[in-house]
Amino acid sequence: MSTLRFHAIKKSLSSKPIPLEEKERRSDLFGKNVFNENTMRQYLTKDAFVGVMNAVQYGKKIDRAIADQVSSSMKDWALSKGVTHYTHWFQPLTGATAEKHDAFFETIGNGMAIEKFGGSQLVQQEPDASSFPNGGIRNTFEARGYTAWDPTSPAFIYGTTLCIPTIFVAYTGEALDYKTPLLRALHAVDEAATAVCKYFDKNVKKVTSSLGWEQEYFLIDKTLAASRPDITLTGRTLLGHSSAKGQQLDDHYFGSIPSRALNFMRELETECMLLGIPVKTRHNEVAPNQFELAPIYEEANLAVDHNSLLMDIMNRIASRHDFKVLFHEKPFAGINGSGKHNNWSLSTDTGVNLLAPGKTPMSNLQFLTFFINTIKAVNEHEALLRATIASASNDHRLGANEAPPAIISVFIGEQLTKVLEELEGVTKGKLSPQEKTELKLNVVGKIPDVLLDNTDRNRTSPFAFTGNKFEFRAVGSTANCGNPMTVLNTIVAKQLKDFKVEVDKLIDKKDLKKDEAVFNVLREYIKSSKRILFEGNGYGEAWEKEAKKRGLSNNKTTPEALKSRVSKETIALFEDMNVMSKIETEARYEIEIEAYIMHIQIEGRVLGDIARNHIVPTAVKYQNTLIENVKGLKEIFDKKFKEVSKEQINLIEDISSHIEGINANVTKMINERKQANAIEDAEKKAHAYCFNVKPLFEDIRYHCDKLELLIDDEIWPLTKYRELLFTR
Repeated sequence: MSTLRFHAIKKSLSSKPIPLEEKERRSDLFGKNVFNENTMRQYLTKDAFVGVMNAVQYGKKIDRAIADQVSSSMKDWALSKGVTHYTHWFQPLTGATAEKHDAFFETIGNGMAIEKFGGSQLVQQEPDASSFPNGGIRNTFEARGYTAWDPTSPAFIYGTTLCIPTIFVAYTGEALDYKTPLLRALHAVDEAATAVCKYFDKNVKKVTSSLGWEQEYFLIDKTLAASRPDITLTGRTLLGHSSAKGQQLDDHYFGSIPSRALNFMRELETECMLLGIPVKTRHNEVAPNQFELAPIYEEANLAVDHNSLLMDIMNRIASRHDFKVLFHEKPFAGINGSGKHNNWSLSTDTGVNLLAPGKTPMSNLQFLTFFINTIKAVNEHEALLRATIASASNDHRLGANEAPPAIISVFIGEQLTKVLEELEGVTKGKLSPQEKTELKLNVVGKIPDVLLDNTDRNRTSPFAFTGNKFEFRAVGSTANCGNPMTVLNTIVAKQLKDFKVEVDKLIDKKDLKKDEAVFNVLREYIKSSKRILFEGNGYGEAWEKEAKKRGLSNNKTTPEALKSRVSKETIALFEDMNVMSKIETEARYEIEIEAYIMHIQIEGRVLGDIARNHIVPTAVKYQNTLIENVKGLKEIFDKKFKEVSKEQINLIEDISSHIEGINANVTKMINERKQANAIEDAEKKAHAYCFNVKPLFEDIRYHCDKLELLIDDEIWPLTKYRELLFTR
């Protein structure tokens, strides 16, 4: 094999698990490096503590005097733990996190110095807004932008740096990050849901959106990954023939975790405990060297922060264990890719999960209200919800018979389907006493029997009800959860707001009792949202045809899906709910369409380089060896030459054919890329890359992968799938 590949495999095989001894209980470690409520009680004055908690719980503004007290206490706490720097930690629209470290150290003259950190440094800083994606909001010469402290997400220590979660906005006020719109959406759903909750419980003052994400990922030996230019530069393999053994035996899923991977997980989980990330579950996933971890549910804003932080931590810890983490949705062809299921629900400050069936008819009427309104929201905005999961990498996964399809539908299970069917049959208008009794006892009253596992799960459904929550299963593993959570909470908030208007109108104009008005509105919602409910196989062609009849969108590519981002309806939705302005909405579309173009462009360049500079020279080299062999056969066998050399000549011809196929398609791809690059309109350019450039990847890959089977393994330049996936 090639020298690089040989040394990469040799080094990977010599890697030994890093032993990790856990000396403390995880419950004792949890949150030690977080400036959380317990820590604040120890370090803050009473006034400062009350000020911060009012901001966290009720959204009240923190005045500068309180900020000065908080910053001083935060500094003392950080210094006691050996911290030297602080940073505003934020999530720009790159998909990664960002930070700029400043030392607490400051000189005060006469050769003297102090550690300083005041309220102004805590509350606000000024990074360069033009250097991050901004969708045209900022010009390159207009650099000013601001990060502002988000007290609802506690500061934490990572390494020797105090990290302060912040929002990121332009000088002109527009959001340039994932957190700002999310916070607005969470405020909107809080207001709308609280107003609806008062139909059932006047004591409810706040509704919180919760999120539990499930992070899937691959662990690949670091040295082997470094030997692959495609993994290094794109996060996935652009070519490579399938291993003889993949996932077909189902022997990896939930199997014994390899010791080296387990040691990585243990260190990762310890770090997560210190940072207050409540990771709980770990297991092998379906594909070889694929794994998953999941936390306990948290408030959505904090959960989004924790997932972004987690991916940073995973990369750092993996490197210490000689691993590379692959978050790409489809790093290997022929085996399952990775997703990030977003489990979402709403809970009241009185301790009620609004999506959990209750034990009384009244609590179940409340459950049905939020359950049906969520379904209605998804039905009304299914194309927008699809757009939130659109990316160049997730396009490989959606609809690939391993993940939810690109068609958004809702799965609720057989039993709840029957409940909705019965509710749909309720008489419109005022109910007789007998009808009220029958409805409450025979329809709504039955719901407590719906246990968490009383319905089978549909793994082909992108949006499934799973007992006490909805699981948005189509989110990609590289995604920032803030994007889908912003949209989901916004559309539910809008729907609940509209619902309350309709119910109040029925109560006022038709003199209906509250329950009757609620029943009547829900009944109509069930009828109008039927098209989004689907219990069958989302992978089948029959569903595509049926979905088309129902009028559901089927946007299979990112350029097609993103159009709904800037529709009149979407812009009006975000403006009405005060989540994003038209400028912010259009900017995000520009950023996402540009990111798609860049990803495909980079992949095309890398693939062309590998094919022509790695594969073709190797093929020619091996072909020359075969030619010399044929010449030798002719000298030896002479008269029987044609008979003896037939297979070698056929092999030479096959290699020549694949070399020609590679060169022709790479040339064609380059020409298509040049034509696409000449297009100024971003939407048209994205379509050109999607439909003209990207399809050539498979043609080039086909010839490269065929050569992998023909060429001597000893000289093949790239680490193969069997080595990447089964070296542990």
